[in-house]
Amino acid sequence: MNRRAFLRQSALLAAGASVVSRQVRGAQRAGADPSERPDSRIQFTTSDTRYQAAYDKALAVLAGNVTTVSGYDKPVLIEGSNYSGIWMECGPQEGLLYADVRPDVARHNHLAFFALQKDDGQIPCWSRTTAVGFGQIQMVVPIAATAWELASRTGDQELLEKAYAGASRWDAWLRRYRNTRGTGLCEGFCTWDTGHDNSPRWTGMPNRCPDADARKLPPEPSLPRLSPDLSATVFGGRVALAAMARALGKRQEADRWHDDADDIRARILRRLYVADEASFYDLDARDRFVRVRGDVISRVLGEHVVDAKLFATIYERQIHNPRAFWAPYPLPSVALDDPAFVRPIERNSWGGPSQALTALRAPRWMEHYGKPADLAHLMRQWTKAISVAGTFLQQMDPADGTFTKDTGDYSPAALVLLDFTWRLAGVRQLGDVLEWNVRPPAAGASASYRLKLSPTRVAEIRYASGRAELLLNDRLQCATSGTIRLVTDVDGRPHWAAGIDDKPGRVVLTFVSGQTITAEVQPNVVSIL
Repeated sequence: MNRRAFLRQSALLAAGASVVSRQVRGAQRAGADPSERPDSRIQFTTSDTRYQAAYDKALAVLAGNVTTVSGYDKPVLIEGSNYSGIWMECGPQEGLLYADVRPDVARHNHLAFFALQKDDGQIPCWSRTTAVGFGQIQMVVPIAATAWELASRTGDQELLEKAYAGASRWDAWLRRYRNTRGTGLCEGFCTWDTGHDNSPRWTGMPNRCPDADARKLPPEPSLPRLSPDLSATVFGGRVALAAMARALGKRQEADRWHDDADDIRARILRRLYVADEASFYDLDARDRFVRVRGDVISRVLGEHVVDAKLFATIYERQIHNPRAFWAPYPLPSVALDDPAFVRPIERNSWGGPSQALTALRAPRWMEHYGKPADLAHLMRQWTKAISVAGTFLQQMDPADGTFTKDTGDYSPAALVLLDFTWRLAGVRQLGDVLEWNVRPPAAGASASYRLKLSPTRVAEIRYASGRAELLLNDRLQCATSGTIRLVTDVDGRPHWAAGIDDKPGRVVLTFVSGQTITAEVQPNVVSIL
């Protein structure tokens, strides 16, 4: 990708700079304290009693998992279940997805890591209720990316500044300690660097670094590995750092971050992608690929490393292939047809089961690459499985949706139900537009999704008798009986639509203005209205 194309890819993030500035100025004028805890922005009700019970339980599980951790006295959302702490690979993203309910928790799931950062720039891999860990890097979704998204959404200047400083120092630490082979890529030293517990990807390798010090390379001749997913996380972090730098008026630094991101992206594609197999693999210290087809692939996609053409190839041959990753309950942590898939399935195994964390990350790349209808299928399978199970567990068998028995109350699974509920059939605010995901339930069922846009404005979708009504401040804006994604401005004026069902169809949108639009929708296809 050349620099011009790269800048176009990053334009949406960079454009958020002016939004941040406007929001921050407004908050400062109002004397707002970003650490205050406002009421939840979202409210969901449905006549489906089983689903309502599951949704309410998800909220209760998440509320019960808000606590404090070692070295940080503000409330954070922990993993729950067997994991009494926050991990860098997932804690910041989980906070982001909880922001509509607890914005204070969302910011602290980021600020905690920066508060515990060492003087040399190392961010802890986790903070539990009893200790802080530095024995591995354990990163997947870049903390810079989720911090930037949260700061740009809320106008949180403190978070923006601390995230930029902290993530910049973290990038420098990774360059110093995780580029020992001088390739410009990020190296994996141990199993827990990637959070792939009990995965065949790391068979025979140590779980953490010697002396619980992520700077130290274990004495294994095949280590360190050039890791595509760790390198993709660095790439995504640099893209976010470029956007943050621009928002802070640091134009030269923004250009440098863009160049550095472009550089590591090119290195990932050149050294760690095997075209004949349409897959990304670790490259060990003997220059041998570790040929296990796992969720490394979707993690690279998660940071938008590949362009549309290469994505189409990978998606067809791997992700959307029912013999590989498009299982009945997507996405397995190792491809179904890979000899390394581990059965029988054990607890906390990244050797095959579909993990809640992988599902939670899927919207970050499936939306980017224009697959909302396929994402909807994944989300329906997960919400169905969770509501049937009636509890929140870490992983399930990708073949039949059976969850592995465990202690329950796992935050990522509760967030899957919360986030997917709204993505499937609710209204969401994305900057200056509203995304109405209209999916009328079966005849006789009813539901309501209410989103507080501001203290004086509410958007809502009401479902009844197989029909959807889209409202702003309880005033009808549009009605339809079809399944469609409608994107409007904040006043309800239509911009575009997309097919979010797995079948094509004709959808009639009737607006109170008297305008009627008939849309011929195709799965995953956008139409300008």
